[in-house]
Amino acid sequence: MNIHEYQAKELLAKFGAPIAAGHAAFTVEEAVEAAKQLPGPLYVVKSQIHAGGRGKGKFKELGPDAKGGVRLAFSLDEVKAHATDMLGNTLVTIQTGDAGKQVNRLYVTDGADIAREFYLALLVDRASSQVAFVVSTEGGMDIEEVAHSTPEKIKTFSVDPATGFMPHHGRTVAAALGLSGDQAKQAAKVAKSLYDAFLATDAEQIEINPLALTEQGNLLVLDAKVGFDGNALFRHKDLLALRDETEEDPAELEASKYDLAYIKLDGDIGCMVNGAGLAMATMDIIKLNGMFPANFLDVGGGANKEKVTAAFKIILADPAVKGILVNIFGGIMKCDIIAAGIVAAAKEVNLSVPLVVRLEGTNVEEGKAILANSGLAIVPANDLGDAAKKIVAEVKQAA
Repeated sequence: MNIHEYQAKELLAKFGAPIAAGHAAFTVEEAVEAAKQLPGPLYVVKSQIHAGGRGKGKFKELGPDAKGGVRLAFSLDEVKAHATDMLGNTLVTIQTGDAGKQVNRLYVTDGADIAREFYLALLVDRASSQVAFVVSTEGGMDIEEVAHSTPEKIKTFSVDPATGFMPHHGRTVAAALGLSGDQAKQAAKVAKSLYDAFLATDAEQIEINPLALTEQGNLLVLDAKVGFDGNALFRHKDLLALRDETEEDPAELEASKYDLAYIKLDGDIGCMVNGAGLAMATMDIIKLNGMFPANFLDVGGGANKEKVTAAFKIILADPAVKGILVNIFGGIMKCDIIAAGIVAAAKEVNLSVPLVVRLEGTNVEEGKAILANSGLAIVPANDLGDAAKKIVAEVKQAA
């Protein structure tokens, strides 16, 4: 689960991270009032969407020459003008795709005299099961280009949770940023606060870009992107309250209500599978046969009729889907129960695209019999390779 920048900053401030003063705003009037509470004379008006690249983004409704989603203002009138431009309009960035995201919230912050911009992030290092720090002296809007063109400017190291964050980790961050003296101490303190926040909130990512060094010699978190492990949110009711469902894909949001793991993709073959590994293999073999998966959808090990029906509805809600491949390996989840769910779901949603089903495992023969006697145009498959070939052939024939 991701949260907005202003929420991330408020959260990190509780752990001691240095944050500039700022206030969220949902209307133009609130944006002006937020600016009045800041010392000025420089304000920053920032669009709040769950995507990076806001500063370089463009608003669909304002034309190609309009300013981006992060703007400086030197008066309350400018704050009002920027807020009017942004709220309710669609911001397109490198991370949103062409559809963009509608801006419904703003963050008005105090300006800062920036001397240098750094990059500092914490991630889960899945290879070592440790917390990885990613540090660079080249922070700012072009960090992606830095990673691509000059990767040697990005330093990484890991912290073992068994020992926790130690003083030498703080010195490592400071050295990577080229800081010394009091500024090195500040860098170590910032790194420690982020590490504490990372562990305490079960975060998957904390990204600070930029971490600014001001003309006054102070480090300041100017932007923050924070995401949490969804599997751990049952421990964090306070974090769940920060969820903004308007920022989430409607199909993925609907899938979460049924405990379905769903991710929309750009292909035309809908996939319904139990098990993430099997789902990945299913998508790969569809591509090997010349077409592309429209989604990743894992119904898990305890699917029932309601879950299968919901899965079908979510898949078919995508107008790009031209066929569906169901690939189920029955273990805890018995094939006959799944087959009954598939038949009921297909009838309920009035299935109008080709459907190929491959079942294997517990009660497989009973499951195949249910499909064969359903009266529906369900194409059975013997194995995964056979299933992929059949769904591709069915879709091409239907076209």
